[in-house]
Amino acid sequence: MPYINTKTTVSITPEKEAALKEKLGKAISLLPGKSEQWLMLSFEDCCRMWFQGDNGKPLAFAEVKLFGKASAADYEALTGRITEILGEELGIAPAGIYVKYEEVSHWGWNGGNF
Repeated sequence: MPYINTKTTVSITPEKEAALKEKLGKAISLLPGKSEQWLMLSFEDCCRMWFQGDNGKPLAFAEVKLFGKASAADYEALTGRITEILGEELGIAPAGIYVKYEEVSHWGWNGGNF
């Protein structure tokens, strides 16, 4: 039950969104027990964002929420892959990307909770 919300200053075309979906769908398997089968994604493009007092560079903020927990090494691997994906698809430098993780102990779906 992972969810990744990506906010970026860059415009995301439908083709880029499809590529992001495909690559993030594969990347989520870096977290044990997680797969694209349960992955929900959202994208917010053309956001007004500032970093280090500047709004002239491409930026992204990815929030990864998951039911349960993962190790620091697993998060490190996923951060690296998310950074690569956003660089490949949107041209965002690693220094312009934040990735936030949130572990959730209560997660609802289909009218009930896990």
